[in-house]
Amino acid sequence: LSESLVTATPYILVGLAVALGFRAGLFNIGAEGQYVVGGLVSVFVGYSLKGLPAIVHLPLMLLAGVVGGGLWGAIPGLLRATAGAHEVINTIMMNYIAFSLSDWLLNGPMKREGFRPISPEIQPSAVLPSLFPNPIRFHAGFFLALACAALVYWLLFRTTVGFSLRTMGANPHAARYAGINLVGSMVLAMFMSGGLAGLAAATDISGLLHYMPNAFSAGYGFDSIALALLGRSHPVGVVLSALLFGFLRAGATRMQSAAQVPVDIISIMQAMVIVFIAAPEIIRRIYGLRAGRAPAAQDATP
Repeated sequence: LSESLVTATPYILVGLAVALGFRAGLFNIGAEGQYVVGGLVSVFVGYSLKGLPAIVHLPLMLLAGVVGGGLWGAIPGLLRATAGAHEVINTIMMNYIAFSLSDWLLNGPMKREGFRPISPEIQPSAVLPSLFPNPIRFHAGFFLALACAALVYWLLFRTTVGFSLRTMGANPHAARYAGINLVGSMVLAMFMSGGLAGLAAATDISGLLHYMPNAFSAGYGFDSIALALLGRSHPVGVVLSALLFGFLRAGATRMQSAAQVPVDIISIMQAMVIVFIAAPEIIRRIYGLRAGRAPAAQDATP
């Protein structure tokens, strides 16, 4: 159970990142790159700042991950808002820039002494507290992820900023007519989306690894697209979807070692979940059905 919750923690945060973009009408494919950049910035703050108390150092490290991922996400948002460049293409390209930047830094300026391409270990003052002794790896980052889900829910459905983002996602022309600043809203949405992905990396480093290795991400940025679809881009749905994916991924390794069942079965199960989620829309398009049409309305039609 604890390992599943640990695995679900970054899924919650990165799933929220993609879901927030969906709500604003933006398809953020770059959560993987934002995760990597957030990890680079946060681990640098984690190991380079020394002598700070934990009450200062730990929030600084987490905030660095948010800012790093947020700025990396804001670039495609700015390009979309000002030049009309599609965020899907830009975020995909920036993923590869982030991967190359990580390779260069971890093999050069940020490399720890030795032959392995990894960063120095963060200071003890930047480590998230563990809730149980070793070997249980459950840490406070899980509750931080739940708090972020509650914050995203409040932002989207209880604030004027969230209303502006949802209006822009539903109909950008109507949003412009209503006086909503589309440029600022797009940049803000992509910044917050990237910031959540960067925070996921910071919690992974602070709570589990305590350093950043090369090939840092485990595919969270791409799995999060499925999470957002499965959760209907709603924070509560994303949390439940992340818990499902966390249990599947955590159980995959144990399943392979104990029952000799290939871990690829989990990928197939995740793909089938997405297929069934998309099936209603596919059927409606094939047969020309309208969503949510009631039988009583059909009977009343002359």
